[in-house]
Amino acid sequence: GPINLEANKGEIIFIIGGNGSGKTTFAKLLTGLYEPDEGVFLINEKKVRGQELSQHFSTVFSPAFIFDKLYNVDVENRGKEVDHFLNVLDLHDKVKIKTTSLSGGQRKRLALLQCYLEDSPIYLFDEWAADQDPDYRHFFYRTLLPEMKKNGKIVIAITHDDHYFDVADKVMKMKQGVLEGYSGKIPGRVVPEGISFSVNSDTV
Repeated sequence: GPINLEANKGEIIFIIGGNGSGKTTFAKLLTGLYEPDEGVFLINEKKVRGQELSQHFSTVFSPAFIFDKLYNVDVENRGKEVDHFLNVLDLHDKVKIKTTSLSGGQRKRLALLQCYLEDSPIYLFDEWAADQDPDYRHFFYRTLLPEMKKNGKIVIAITHDDHYFDVADKVMKMKQGVLEGYSGKIPGRVVPEGISFSVNSDTV
């Protein structure tokens, strides 16, 4: 720490930083997998305990793990929706809903399908695009993330893909466990020199 971050409905936030800087640890704190030693989480201005955070998140960590069963998702009555997202994620000719023998990139796409079906207000992706081919990586950043934003989701993505930074509303940098605003150059966006994205203390 310190880690101070405010996220709003319909906002895309990129978290960047070098290996070992604390990005994944931060993600696990944010989603309630780790319990913080101090500080507070606020959702809609109400304090939330760390263990309660998971109900607000759908996540894909790296490496992605696929369970044999989709929990809390009524697959049988959402067949059309499942088929739609299998097509969107280019898995329709490779995957049956019971199949989990997939490549790393396909496993992440199937995990993303689960995020869609869970329909949580916050999506968190840990290096989701790292295992995707260039075309699908482009599709993820230029099509899928803007659609999530349009649907009012908060999207927090840990990424190294600097040529897609313009997709984000905020780019935050993790450096030795400290989260700070990123003031570097972002293609397609003018950031006044010396001005970084603002964050409000003691809020998430």
